[in-house]
Amino acid sequence: MRYDVRLSDRAAKDIDRLDRKTRLRIVGRLEQIAESPYEPRFSSLLSNQGGLRKSRVGGWRVIFTVENESRTVNVVTVERRGQVYHPKKGS
Repeated sequence: MRYDVRLSDRAAKDIDRLDRKTRLRIVGRLEQIAESPYEPRFSSLLSNQGGLRKSRVGGWRVIFTVENESRTVNVVTVERRGQVYHPKKGS
């Protein structure tokens, strides 16, 4: 059974800023995650981040949580790898 994908305001803005090719790749990955959010080919747990999962799409990372009861994938952010793992000072 498919999960619903919900984008945070931040994730929606992140995706809107991407070039067309990258945006299509990210949307394609979100479709895969909606079908199987725990599939190791599509995502893995972020270390020490309380249930956050990551999905790698080239140099980009999709960060999300999964709510099994409501069958929802909540996308928190979509960022370049270096930005995800090394947040800017003052953030």
